[in-house]
Amino acid sequence: MAAASVTTTAKLAKTAAAKKTAASKADSKPVVLGKHASKEAATTWTPPPFTLKDVRDAIPAHCFKRDTLRSFGYVFHDLALAAGLAYAASYIQYLSIWQQAIAWPTYWFAQGNIGVGIWILAHECGHQAFSPSSFINNTVGYILHTIVLVPYYSWKYSHSKHHKATGHMTKDQPFVPVLRSNVKPHVLKKYTEEEIAQLDHSLEHELTEIAPIAILYENFMMLLFGWPWYLLVNAWSQKHPGWVSHFKPSSPIFDARQYWGVVASNVGILGFIGFLFYLGQVFGSLTVISYYVIPYLMVNAWLVTITFLQHTSPKCPHYSDEEWDFLRGALSTVDRDFGILNHFHHHISDTHVVHHLFSTMPHYHAQEATEAVKKFLGKYYLYDDTPIWRALYESQRYCRFVEHTGNVLFYKY
Repeated sequence: MAAASVTTTAKLAKTAAAKKTAASKADSKPVVLGKHASKEAATTWTPPPFTLKDVRDAIPAHCFKRDTLRSFGYVFHDLALAAGLAYAASYIQYLSIWQQAIAWPTYWFAQGNIGVGIWILAHECGHQAFSPSSFINNTVGYILHTIVLVPYYSWKYSHSKHHKATGHMTKDQPFVPVLRSNVKPHVLKKYTEEEIAQLDHSLEHELTEIAPIAILYENFMMLLFGWPWYLLVNAWSQKHPGWVSHFKPSSPIFDARQYWGVVASNVGILGFIGFLFYLGQVFGSLTVISYYVIPYLMVNAWLVTITFLQHTSPKCPHYSDEEWDFLRGALSTVDRDFGILNHFHHHISDTHVVHHLFSTMPHYHAQEATEAVKKFLGKYYLYDDTPIWRALYESQRYCRFVEHTGNVLFYKY
């Protein structure tokens, strides 16, 4: 009986050892290193050797002053341009069909960019950068954002979280990088066991294989549906159980005290949609679509383009909770040049770094502040002069995921 017991114990021990060996072999299976979108950025990163106060001290003091009257000047400027364009568009119907084919897209492009300017002014109100008065900020912001179908308070609340945790892997809001472990299977390149064994695992290897037409399709869908999808279901943001939406007051992206602000935002949006339906009854649906809906879609497309490129770049690091701090997060955004559109967009793209550092600074001081910050920050100031449409393609192609381990993470593909 004792001999049998010893034999059984020996067999169990042998089985356990075999399982341990198998597990060890599985664990030792070489991991194929993904390719960094920018190897230089990933390998030369160092913590900034200065504080936020040091950066602030490098900026002229007057750049932080808010001028309510000057801010209203920009509002009247943009609304006058929008009204003038709409009035000019009323004469398009008298043109020949071929001339209309040119005139309408020209109007949509122009009005869409003016709409972006109006959006940015409302965004400035959300940051309390429009005026020293919170009442003026919230009143103007609510009206302007409602005009472009943005739930003012709802967006203001979630956007504040974005600014407080930019670049934080578990707390940032829009355009949160996909973890390597969550990359969609059909995107991953299929290496065979033999191919993996032959790879040099000290080198990086491309893991994603996507046709150019697929990248263009992704961009098209993102530009057309990205903004409303973000508002409706919190797309490209942190994952939460259940339906999370900027229109749902009980969503986890809001605090309990913000409930009625979300409700007020919804009331404004529903009211303005009702007004648009009324205009459709009076002037015809096609008129409302031509004058408002298509420019509105243009505003959304530009907004997604701007924000995507500000935070999705091979140069931008993202951080774990252990490594993140406000300064590092604020510096994890990139300035870009949109040419003449910078003027109509109130320089939101070419001064975005300083905006993240000091979000209550009004836009009309941001250019001067950016010049001062450039000199002080040196290599820590991120700027990319890649043409916008090329940058849109390359960021979508090469910024596919970040590793699910590590504290300072850069995009890979």
